[in-house]
Amino acid sequence: MPRGKRGGRVGVLEGGAEEEAARAAAAVPSAPWAFPQPPEAAAEQVLLRGIFEIGRNSCDVVLGERTLRWRPIQPVRPAGDSKYDVLHKEEFIELKDIFSVKLKRRYFVAQHGNGTLLGITLFICLKKEQNKLKDSTLDLINLSEDHCDIWFRQFRKILAGFSNRPKSLKIFLNPQSHEKEATQVYYEKVEPLLKITGIKTDVIITEYEGHALSLLKECELQGFDGVVCVGGDGSASEVAHALLLRAQKNAGMETDSILTPVRAQLPLGLIPAGSTNVLAHSLHGIPHVVTATLHIILGHLQPVDVCTFSATGKLLRFGFSAMFGFGGRTLALAEKHRWMSPNQRRDFAVIKALARLKRAQGSPKSDCNDRWQMIQGQFLNVSIMAIPCLCSVAPRGLAPNTRLNNGSMALIIARNTSRPEFIKHLKRYASVKNQFNFPFVETYTVEEVKVYPRNKTSGRHPEEEDQPHETASEESFPWNVDGDLMEAASEVHVKLHPRLISLYGGSLEEMNDSKVTCNCL
Repeated sequence: MPRGKRGGRVGVLEGGAEEEAARAAAAVPSAPWAFPQPPEAAAEQVLLRGIFEIGRNSCDVVLGERTLRWRPIQPVRPAGDSKYDVLHKEEFIELKDIFSVKLKRRYFVAQHGNGTLLGITLFICLKKEQNKLKDSTLDLINLSEDHCDIWFRQFRKILAGFSNRPKSLKIFLNPQSHEKEATQVYYEKVEPLLKITGIKTDVIITEYEGHALSLLKECELQGFDGVVCVGGDGSASEVAHALLLRAQKNAGMETDSILTPVRAQLPLGLIPAGSTNVLAHSLHGIPHVVTATLHIILGHLQPVDVCTFSATGKLLRFGFSAMFGFGGRTLALAEKHRWMSPNQRRDFAVIKALARLKRAQGSPKSDCNDRWQMIQGQFLNVSIMAIPCLCSVAPRGLAPNTRLNNGSMALIIARNTSRPEFIKHLKRYASVKNQFNFPFVETYTVEEVKVYPRNKTSGRHPEEEDQPHETASEESFPWNVDGDLMEAASEVHVKLHPRLISLYGGSLEEMNDSKVTCNCL
């Protein structure tokens, strides 16, 4: 785990307006942390005040209710020295960014006992650019056992007051995710941070697809504050589906037909260890393991909208996004070539599906503004998304105008067009241009969608919403639901349920337009 150097500067330097002060600030090495303007010290109660060595300076350190502040101690202040004002301005960190505290000791080879006390080490979360978080440390050096003990106990008391932070986690790890890297990701990057924080964990290694689902139906979750999934989109969606099914069962509801599902009882953390990591990327704004781990440790929670997928009145699954047509057939092709690497499998399936580009006969029926709207025709692809669906090949998202919890879904329809025009549309996802600016692409904001697929031998579709309906053949149609293949032989009813599950993640900053180019076409 990367650690900050001893005495690294933690606050921003506040310079004066004078040119001399600006030049002095430019001569000082830039601080690796950039915090917002601190709250006024007078506005918060002082809990402790003392002297510690921070870096190479003896500092006057003040612990308040919300911040830890310090200023280097100087015996004489030079009159009118603007460079002094720059170098010795007060610095600070916010207490909510501290996730652990330890007594710092030095141990010698032949030494027994607790070692020689050096001071206190604070483990802190740093906010970097583009939603990235980083862990670091701040050392408060003081050799007095009594002095450090008072401060240490006060820090522990403050950290215990953050009630949203988990103390015990049930962790599901998929060792097969993305070239079998998930195990290494967890034990090298995630577990060390959880141990520093003192979070108890129960790690379960899944052995096959659906294993987490079967375990979560019956396993004991009492005493756990949250569930964590280490894997890709398929694993994350499976665990989210299992938690929601368990919540319905605990509420005494029939899981075959759910009209108004209840919320999941435990929050879910997502550690990105897959090939695309759409869920984690959409949640955190970046598929970064340490960022995801720190959001879990700090107890940052985001309520997220979830969809139910039903057919003939029976629940098929819970999910966050789905594609029918090109997106479903591409995944079906990829699943037949599991022996390939994830990237090879994806690229092969995209090219093969484009070569066999088919028009899907169907009638998406969308609920817009409390009324049903029938859309008929031949479609190349139908996307229904309750989250932005950010990924490496679509850095702005497959549905960039959708948010995690805005109470609506994006319905994106690509009507029949030529193969070159459809490829142009796909490549736009990887650029800064508007991927929807094509005459054959339609977008809607909806809360409910019913998709009635029709095969070539039948032009039949239901005349009335409430009439029973059976397809003309037993052919099943592939759907891509959160990266998992779902087969449906009849109409599929997709309904949004606002804020149905809480995921560990923070509020996203506005992402800059990325110039990433598509690597699959």
